[in-house]
Amino acid sequence: MDIKGQCWTDEESDGENEPEQFLYGIQGSCAADLYRHPQLDADIEAVKDIYTDSAVSVREYGTIDDVDIDLQINISFLDEEVATAWKVIRTEPIVLRLRFSLSQYLDGPEPSVDVFQPSNKESFSLGLQLKKILSTFTSQQWKHLSNEFLKAQQEKRHSWFKAGGTIKKFRAGLSIFSPIPKYVLIIMKYSEQRIPTLNEYCVVCDEQHVFQNGSMLKPAVCTRELCVFSFYTLGVMSGAAEEVATGAEVVDLLVAMCRAALESPRKSIIFEPYPSVVDPNDPKTLAFNPKKKNYERLQKALDSVMSIREMTQGSYLEIKKQMDKLDPLAHPLLQWIISSNRSHIVKLPLSRQLKFMHTSHQFLLLSSPPAKEARFRTAKKLYGSTFAFHGSHIENWHSVLRNGLVNASYTKLQLHGAAYGKGIYLSPISSISFGYSGTIQTCVLCVSLWSRPIQSRFLQSRNLNCIALCEVITSKDLQKHGNIWVCPVSDHVCTRFFFVYEDGQVGDANINTQEPKIQKEIMRVIGTQIYSS
Repeated sequence: MDIKGQCWTDEESDGENEPEQFLYGIQGSCAADLYRHPQLDADIEAVKDIYTDSAVSVREYGTIDDVDIDLQINISFLDEEVATAWKVIRTEPIVLRLRFSLSQYLDGPEPSVDVFQPSNKESFSLGLQLKKILSTFTSQQWKHLSNEFLKAQQEKRHSWFKAGGTIKKFRAGLSIFSPIPKYVLIIMKYSEQRIPTLNEYCVVCDEQHVFQNGSMLKPAVCTRELCVFSFYTLGVMSGAAEEVATGAEVVDLLVAMCRAALESPRKSIIFEPYPSVVDPNDPKTLAFNPKKKNYERLQKALDSVMSIREMTQGSYLEIKKQMDKLDPLAHPLLQWIISSNRSHIVKLPLSRQLKFMHTSHQFLLLSSPPAKEARFRTAKKLYGSTFAFHGSHIENWHSVLRNGLVNASYTKLQLHGAAYGKGIYLSPISSISFGYSGTIQTCVLCVSLWSRPIQSRFLQSRNLNCIALCEVITSKDLQKHGNIWVCPVSDHVCTRFFFVYEDGQVGDANINTQEPKIQKEIMRVIGTQIYSS
């Protein structure tokens, strides 16, 4: 549903309980006796002048001194996949509802703020974050604004044009006070600036995230204990049931990655982030705390997480009860595994899979936030791009999904050598990247030689190998050493697809992403998945 231009009418109001509500400009005569502050009208007109008449609507209450101003924030600039990852409807505006005193406006009580999407009431968690941001911003601005302040600025501007005013005074006045601030317009513009960068800030404290490789795609809570407690209290982490119902294969993969990292001899280095999980029996303490790591207790809880396959075959509440009996921390840990993932992963349907990869476990994997994706596309227009594989042990992907694809060369995270210098290692040849993924067979078999049953919807084995297909900018920064490529600029590499193999089985060793037929197949799939917007 597109609400652009939508207006409140008698039929759309709450009915008999609120018979005197009406939309200013359509039924204005109903409240002719109520005084409406002229500065409010001026601010509304300022929004209409810069945007459109449908960008703002006003709802008055016939018997009380309140007015609701609804600002329609257009979010169609978001990519389709970003909107899906953020669980917003990009074709429908986000509505900011501000409630003011009709007669006092800026001299009245601080306005209340509400944020919603009319057709997206159930999963609009982004609205909670935006509401908190705008409420804080409104409080800060309110301290410095009043009707008298704006009136004084207007009078000061008029004095600049008097005969006694000098050009110097006039220019100084323009630089400081022009244009005169319009409060509603300020809120509108601030919202537009903040929405594209919501993923860069903690959903609770609004402090900027600090990541080694920049921000990630999905909004998330930071590691501060107070924020973790607040996050838990808000109930934002209660979406495990929905995630299992709508993306069971992805949850299955996330659990497998967490297990691989936790069981690795290198867990003290690669199991990052360590979970921050509130104790269900004592909401004021952390059962799992990054400052007091306990891998054995974490392993016990993870072992009690029932298989995702079982969760899809019965009542989720009953299965949760079973998990709670096995270990009261099992379900909270599962919630954390799901909510801490900051990348967008979707299981690809068979019609959108790359057949030459010979696995049914294929996923769309996007981790770049809107700002990085924009920089990537700008560079792509200048230098072009191509596709290459990136292989890494399954144990590393728990961190990659939450911290990004980092340049591990010459750091404690480095597992293989860095013979060709510092950067993200890629290859157009599948067999080379399979080697980096931990597949240590002396010969990588072509799938056509296999005799295997149809693969299950879920992962059957804990012996997993994985490989990512990335898009990389072909600028002079990309160093090509035969079939081993090194990209030192992290902004020039974006993950696109992710493939998982079981029990040492891998795809065709001879795939070369530079072959025209392979490129054509990649573009057939990626064109519908990523660039549809």
